[in-house]
Amino acid sequence: MNCSGLLNLQKEPVPLKSIEVELEVRDHVATVVSTLNYENKEDKPLEAVFVFPLPGDAAVCHFSAKIGQTQIVAEVKEKQKAHEEYDDALSSGQQAFLLEESDQSPDIFSLSVGSLPPGESASIRLEYMTELAVQADDGLRFCLPAVLNPRYQAQDFEGAGVQVTSVPASLLFYRLSFSARVSSPRPVSKIQSNCSLDPLQYLNINQTQATVKLAAGHKFDRDVELLIYYKDAHQPTAVVEAGQASAEMGSLMGDSMVMVSLYPEFPQSVMSSMASCGEFVFLMDRSGSMSNTRIRSAKDTLLLLLKSLPMGCYFNIYGFGSRYEHIFPKSVEYTQQTMEEALKNVEQMEADLGGTEILEPLKHIYSQPCIPSQPRQLFVFTDGEVGNTKEVIDLVKKNSDSHRCFSFGIGEGASSALINGMAKEGGGHAQFITGTDRMQAKVMQSLRFALQPTVVNISVTWDLPKEVSVTVLSPPITALFQGQRSLIYAQLTGQSSEAAEGCVTVKYSLAGHPSENQLHFSLRPAEDTGLTVHRLGARTLIRSLEMEERESRGQQDGELKKKLVRLSVQSGVSSSFTAFIAVNKDNSRVIQGPLVRKNIPTPMTPRFGSALLAPPKRRSGSPRAMCSIPNTNQMKRGNLWRGACFPMAMCSIPNTNEKKRGNLWRGDSFCDRSLHDFALPKQPPRDPFMHLVSLQKASGSWLLDPGLATALGKTSQQVEKIKPRTANCEVWATILALVWLHAFKMDAKDEWEFLALKAASWIHAQNAPCVSECVESGNVLLGCSIKKEALGL
Repeated sequence: MNCSGLLNLQKEPVPLKSIEVELEVRDHVATVVSTLNYENKEDKPLEAVFVFPLPGDAAVCHFSAKIGQTQIVAEVKEKQKAHEEYDDALSSGQQAFLLEESDQSPDIFSLSVGSLPPGESASIRLEYMTELAVQADDGLRFCLPAVLNPRYQAQDFEGAGVQVTSVPASLLFYRLSFSARVSSPRPVSKIQSNCSLDPLQYLNINQTQATVKLAAGHKFDRDVELLIYYKDAHQPTAVVEAGQASAEMGSLMGDSMVMVSLYPEFPQSVMSSMASCGEFVFLMDRSGSMSNTRIRSAKDTLLLLLKSLPMGCYFNIYGFGSRYEHIFPKSVEYTQQTMEEALKNVEQMEADLGGTEILEPLKHIYSQPCIPSQPRQLFVFTDGEVGNTKEVIDLVKKNSDSHRCFSFGIGEGASSALINGMAKEGGGHAQFITGTDRMQAKVMQSLRFALQPTVVNISVTWDLPKEVSVTVLSPPITALFQGQRSLIYAQLTGQSSEAAEGCVTVKYSLAGHPSENQLHFSLRPAEDTGLTVHRLGARTLIRSLEMEERESRGQQDGELKKKLVRLSVQSGVSSSFTAFIAVNKDNSRVIQGPLVRKNIPTPMTPRFGSALLAPPKRRSGSPRAMCSIPNTNQMKRGNLWRGACFPMAMCSIPNTNEKKRGNLWRGDSFCDRSLHDFALPKQPPRDPFMHLVSLQKASGSWLLDPGLATALGKTSQQVEKIKPRTANCEVWATILALVWLHAFKMDAKDEWEFLALKAASWIHAQNAPCVSECVESGNVLLGCSIKKEALGL
């Protein structure tokens, strides 16, 4: 069949034909320009509705449409007014375009393309800006969500049943072009991706500018992830940006603005003494989408975490889906007995708890009283979306004084708004685990942060010329970690000479010792920044005000909402209370006839646990006719934005009409429950490294037994024969394990570093004789030459 463009299951053409994406990265800030090209091949006017993800912290700042030679630039308006203007335009036969953010989650947007005449084409241009997150290996991560392959689906609905309109990825014939330009004060060392790239092209001799493109033939069947690496990445910087010439002086957009990036460096003496206490709570997603490789990786990760915990701490493990479970009624002290009990439970874990519902287990965890002198550290793992992202983040913030939250997004279906929001409000750190990433390495990096001494009494002071005043737009810094970036946006009011300088000082207390980091910077505005800093600063303030508005709803007489709308309109950055609206008011041709409405179908991809959302509610009594895709049971579109969840792709199986959609959002999805109907592959043999890890005792030692010999690739006779005669068996076994790790697993040192520290500490505590002889004999047995000092002995 010769076909092009997106198709639904009935092989009908869907109007989105191609997308062009241009990415510009300046240091750690990305500007993304996407052009989506539509064509109406119907014989009737068309309305296309497309629901798609964007980064949760993106500042969406431009939206325009081009029909023929007519360019229409959208304006930001209060959301209800934008809805009314859109509906009025369509009922009058005018073309209109509406872009808006979900009420439930800031990383979900809906785009409505209205009254596209038969045979007509339209190009939609969308621009947003976002900061790039720092990964554990110092790379900056940019992720382009597969917007042509959305995790969220628009549907009409009425009644209980739904059949998902989906197509296999092999039937997607649209075109995609993607190019990136990277520039920084520091050289670009490399750019990596989960997709095939053309060779990196440097634009200058010092390699501070480079371009890269996706290789030809790429299908947009997954998120495109770029990892950008700079030399000397951890350098504090400050960028001053001049205000908008047309804006009033003294206003947010009229004044200059500064973006400060800080990378605190902690004294080595403090960093060498990691915490030996704490309450560690692990909250693991066990929804159906975590099956197979993900749940196996999660179990290995929990094994590593449990083996790495310090003696004397407390811990508990929760699993969640549509419901939640916990291993212990409350957190227990970490001992050999409790560790073994937990590991037995971990080994039996399956992805069998339904959908993704995280709010209730969080409430239960926070309801448990904190343990004195054991600071709570919460580790959250999930691969999906929830319908109440803002409610979850608000709950984490409400309890931020009693814990730190470290969050992990697994795979491409994880919500960036949820993962980043929980870590930010919980004073922790966020990680995304995609493609071939090892979950264990990233999780152990976060454990390293969790074991760092808690930074308290953080303050930021400014030293500026007397004619310049500062208004900080960012919320107060609540967490600092070694080598991790902290961002501050501030409005600078007043004039100064071009030679003037400013200084920002961050003071804090670390393990009882006062510390500070200073950054001196020029007040001379940078050139050609395109109001990037202003828009990101406005976005930061908007998000803070939105959270404040949710916390005080009903108590402010709408004043906060009015302030938010004014700020959003003034800055041109969207918010949850505003929308972009564009209307073609050219009256030379009024579009006649009822509209045919099309929804972009969802390809069959393995994101079973994701939430599927739909367009926002319109005014009742809209005069236009609606014609939905077959098999959607004429479902009304108005309720979907409030949290309907549909089973994805493989969910269109018999009897879906018997499922009540009210239950689906709470996780009772066919995807999560039908996975057990398929035969699972046999478990692969355990990796020797993980086998060795599984044998370590809570104290840090290993026993001399056949299991250890097997993990080392030796027989029991070989291991026992070469043991120094006077050596303690447990000391000998522990030194053998250490030698093997250093000799054969240095590439995974991040994963076993804490295990080795515990082992070395245990050996020191034994005051054992002949440690040197054990190391030498271990080298002979394993055929290596590891020094005693390298083992920490």
